[in-house]
Amino acid sequence: MENSVALTASIAELAALRYTPAGLPALDLRLEHASQQKEAGVQRSVAASVKAVAFGPLAERLARQALGSQWDFRGFLASPRNGRQLVLHIQDIQQN
Repeated sequence: MENSVALTASIAELAALRYTPAGLPALDLRLEHASQQKEAGVQRSVAASVKAVAFGPLAERLARQALGSQWDFRGFLASPRNGRQLVLHIQDIQQN
């Protein structure tokens, strides 16, 4: 089964860098996306706020980025243990 996401978004919130019990760096963040998309032959404005998480060296790199900076994010979706909201698990980033 396929579970992959590609999203261009800006960093809206960065939590403090934390470490998992195994000592792996982890970072929780919120991304903001806004664009024009074509749906059913009609252009529409789309906006989304997305919860995301990064681990390892990628978490350390993202923790140093400025709020408002725009990136191309790639990763997969998963529900946290409480299962309330989908979270984008970031696997790769490119400066936009």
